[in-house]
Amino acid sequence: MPPRPLIVRLRNWVGDVVLGLPLLQRLQEAGYGLQLLGKAWARDLLAGHGWAVEPLAGTARERIAQLRRLRAACAAADPGFTRRTNALVLPYSFSSALEMRLAGLRAMGYRHEGRGWLLQAPVARDASRHEMAIYWTLGSALLGEPAPLPQRITLRPAPEHEAQVAVLRRQLGLQPGYVVVCPFVGGTFEKLDKRWPDFPRLVTEVLPPSGRTVLICPGPGEEEAIAERDFAGCRIVRGVGLGAYATLLRDAALVIANDTGPGHMAAAVGAPLLSVLGPTDPARWRAVGPTVQTLQGQGGGWPALAEVAERAAAVLAKTARA
Repeated sequence: MPPRPLIVRLRNWVGDVVLGLPLLQRLQEAGYGLQLLGKAWARDLLAGHGWAVEPLAGTARERIAQLRRLRAACAAADPGFTRRTNALVLPYSFSSALEMRLAGLRAMGYRHEGRGWLLQAPVARDASRHEMAIYWTLGSALLGEPAPLPQRITLRPAPEHEAQVAVLRRQLGLQPGYVVVCPFVGGTFEKLDKRWPDFPRLVTEVLPPSGRTVLICPGPGEEEAIAERDFAGCRIVRGVGLGAYATLLRDAALVIANDTGPGHMAAAVGAPLLSVLGPTDPARWRAVGPTVQTLQGQGGGWPALAEVAERAAAVLAKTARA
């Protein structure tokens, strides 16, 4: 039986997309052919999974036209497409549900911001749960049965990512045993800064005695400037796509990250991760997996530099240095 097409609107942040991976894999295993819509970077990030990923159009009018085109293509492939729930909307915004409705799709998603009437199958959301569990529950609603929540996430790099990283290693003279730091963040948590203020000291005072090569992979613009100013002791790796970045993270002896997309990526590729949290609520947003250690101060404060240094030394003591 051919896969049943299902249009899925992804979230807009890297970490959210990673936390949604167990849901997407579950839907594929249940017989759905996923047609994913998301940010332009999502195609590279998810390339190893073989899903169709289309960059989301820029304006509301263009997105509605895009969804209508996908609806027509899916209906041509599956005569029952228009008679069943045929789309999932993972973002919580009113506009994402409205665009699905105006495109003629029968979408399932969470009730939020008064948008339930726009959805063919609105679902109540327990906002106190971890975000991965929230996505997983939406899958249970679509499939009509619960299932145990996975204890880890699997992000698969594609062969082209392996090739790109092999070239990078040769260019940088990079040997096993390196450390990756991820000090950048894409937003705030309840208007509070998610950047650990001791990250520069970690790089300048704590890591050098280990003798490890320390990598930092900034995005373009402001992040590059911050890397050059505050992290001059690192090997700065520029222009790396998310798929290659995930492969670099996978092969690291240690990754140290804020509450940020690359931290979730590191957990999903099985890298040893120290997840350094401040105001972030770990019950909702912690990185998931057996290689993750979460460090947070009391009352949502930052952990002390000495604690992070001790944990980092313990992890590195278990791995060979080139």
